[in-house]
Amino acid sequence: MSIVVNKAGDTFHLYNDEISYIMKVLPNEQMGQLYFGKKIRPKEDYSYLVETHMRPMSSCVFDTDKNFSMEYIRQEYGVFGTSDYRMPAVEVLQENGSRISDFRYCGYRIESGKPKLSGLPATYTEDASEAETLVVELKDPVSKMSLELFYTIFAEGGIIARSARFLNEGEQDLHLTSAMSLCMDLPDSEYDWLQFSGAWARERYLKTRRLQQGIQSVGSMRGNSSHNHNPFIILKRPTADEFQGEAIGFSLIYSGNFLAQAEVDTYDAARVLMGIHPSGFDWKLESGEEFQTPEAVMVYTDRGLNHLSQTYHKLYQKRLARGYWRDRERPILINNWEATYFDFTEERLVKIAKQAKESGIELFVLDDGWFGKRTNEKAGLGDWVANPERLKNGITGLAQRIEDLGMKFGLWFEPEMVNKDSDLYREYPDWIIQTPNRRTSHGRFQYVLDFSRKEVVDRIYEMMAKILSEAKVSYIKWDMNRSITECYSATLPADRQGEVYHRYILGVYDLYERLTSRFPEVLFESCSSGGGRFDPGMLYYAPQGWTSDDSDAVERIKIQYGTSYCYPISSMGSHVSVTPNHQINRNTPLYTRANVAYFGTFGYELDLSALTEEEQEEVKEQIKFMKQYRRLFQFGTFYRLQSPFEHNISAWMVVSEDKKTAIVGWHRVLNGINLPYTRLHLQGLDEDMLYSVSEDDAAHYGDELMHLGMITTDASSGQDEANMRQDYDSRLYILKAVEGGNLS
Repeated sequence: MSIVVNKAGDTFHLYNDEISYIMKVLPNEQMGQLYFGKKIRPKEDYSYLVETHMRPMSSCVFDTDKNFSMEYIRQEYGVFGTSDYRMPAVEVLQENGSRISDFRYCGYRIESGKPKLSGLPATYTEDASEAETLVVELKDPVSKMSLELFYTIFAEGGIIARSARFLNEGEQDLHLTSAMSLCMDLPDSEYDWLQFSGAWARERYLKTRRLQQGIQSVGSMRGNSSHNHNPFIILKRPTADEFQGEAIGFSLIYSGNFLAQAEVDTYDAARVLMGIHPSGFDWKLESGEEFQTPEAVMVYTDRGLNHLSQTYHKLYQKRLARGYWRDRERPILINNWEATYFDFTEERLVKIAKQAKESGIELFVLDDGWFGKRTNEKAGLGDWVANPERLKNGITGLAQRIEDLGMKFGLWFEPEMVNKDSDLYREYPDWIIQTPNRRTSHGRFQYVLDFSRKEVVDRIYEMMAKILSEAKVSYIKWDMNRSITECYSATLPADRQGEVYHRYILGVYDLYERLTSRFPEVLFESCSSGGGRFDPGMLYYAPQGWTSDDSDAVERIKIQYGTSYCYPISSMGSHVSVTPNHQINRNTPLYTRANVAYFGTFGYELDLSALTEEEQEEVKEQIKFMKQYRRLFQFGTFYRLQSPFEHNISAWMVVSEDKKTAIVGWHRVLNGINLPYTRLHLQGLDEDMLYSVSEDDAAHYGDELMHLGMITTDASSGQDEANMRQDYDSRLYILKAVEGGNLS
């Protein structure tokens, strides 16, 4: 890992064993982008990469030069209107109404490790040797706005982390109306665009299309990153696939409104922008004030999409997630929601917990309905005090009863929301986000508290901290079940209303930071009506998230498969739920529900007493199996093998670090008859190692399993009535190294 500056001090080369990132100060003193890709050796001069030719209709920067137009030059942080007509990375509204800026190079500094971003989640280092950070300093001589561009290169992996910081060093007030976290100009557009989109209960479906001239984008204006689009995209070469070829990932560590965009000009160059969505954003900077953008993480690979994902998995698992639970196996839990909904008593909860304990479950989670007057969705949110009519001994008493069973106790909160039928709203009706003299929309009869106001966050913190300090709570499920509407804060002046969305998210981060710092051994799981805020920003505070409210095993194959392109398996909350499934009314085998849920944190969301004795015994075996292999599932190297978005049969696998153990998940949605013989080509094994394979009496070397393939043919390849399979079928193949079976 190194950052090399040439003798003239105008060219910067960041590189490690995998990548190079090169940029240069241009003749107009703005920063030009030269290269991002596979590592190349450092040399003194790369100025030949800046190509300029006279083009008709071009606008040129210098009076005596007909060639130098910013419209055709790749830049580090493009500005609209100074001969560049592409969408800009930054726009600054000045007091005279101008939006033109000219950020000129002033200098640079190199820092060991990685600086912390104030008030924002970001990747980090534990040792300064893990990364180096280049800070490029620029300034607009007219507006006096200073801009620092941050580039962190890690010692391992094809990773560049980027962000920008603005400081108003002038006397006039300035307004940032666009401030992207990264601008990446690529020399061509020969890429497929991959996005991860959907809606509630079908989040992060993989969508692929070719880049074309014009603009394509995904984003959110909902106040949260959303079920609809994830703040993550991939550009891959058309010939690249899961196992080979070039790809670049772009991931935003942020939980609010975002934009991820690619603009291809008519000369087939591509500009990628990622950051806070500029629509509705207006951040006022008075003299001396500064603004820090969220961090965006770019990953380059020339080894296919699995390698790209594994780079993100390792980084986000080890250097984004933090704290006590970062490296620990997650407890197997049971959540009462789909077993009871709002209909429960303390005794019924304890009964559920007792049976769960007998099955080997480690954590009991009490979901919605324990607080205030919360007997339905219309009341109680905001009153974080136990309802004595339901819990005669309060949360403290119930938690102790669960602990006495030998289990840990978890609790559901939705701290960002309030019902109008609540004591909190009756006391502070102006604490919700609402626009004066406009109708205030509701979502599920709830309203969004104005977390841009410190006093609101303080009050919620006090209520939550009181419970956590008095009761033995080991786990928090943090829900958020609606998006922001009528965005306006009663305490901000008119010229700062464009700050509400971002200030709201900063308030959420502040509450998370305070609670996780005070209660470091509590496991937090983020949840936003399922997957509505499943983003890297949340992983900084909560090392796992509820992947989707859809717990149907068949749907979860696609959801978890799509999620895996960026997010580690240890971050995916995954449960075995009741059948018929409560979201789509599908009946799936109990073993398939478990086989999918194993590839995540694993737990149950059903009433165990409603199962047959045979099913209860099956649950016990599932729990034993997960306890045996959960470190492998949650922290092994994950490979996607066959996509559910393209095939009736899909597959994935996880491999231990020493490559001596692997588990393959095989899933078939619909059964067939007289089908072809099938093999599955595995990945990540030791070619010279001999493996035993469950469901197979023979042993096979790693090279055979990867290159020749593992036979997966079953009774559907004919008409074997004695061994008939069924729809929604699945299998797990356990591979273990045979002692003494290594050829080397």
